[in-house]
Amino acid sequence: MSGKGRDRTVYRRPDGLWANKRNDSARASGLHSKQGDAAREAAEMLKNQGGGELTIVGRDRRIRSKDTIAPGSDPYPPKDKEH
Repeated sequence: MSGKGRDRTVYRRPDGLWANKRNDSARASGLHSKQGDAAREAAEMLKNQGGGELTIVGRDRRIRSKDTIAPGSDPYPPKDKEH
């Protein structure tokens, strides 16, 4: 299986809960009241599944953060000091 199938997105649902969802899935893997909790769960799941991309979408529905979780490979590692 390629890494793209393992990629995850954290976003806010209309009911106000933060979802941790695998990109190729129809349902969220976890629902949380706080964005940070959903992001931590998603990062841990990615780490356990062999790595991949974690995308975090803010309340304004714009991408806040993208990170490669090891052991995934990032062909263009970020130059910023975010992670």
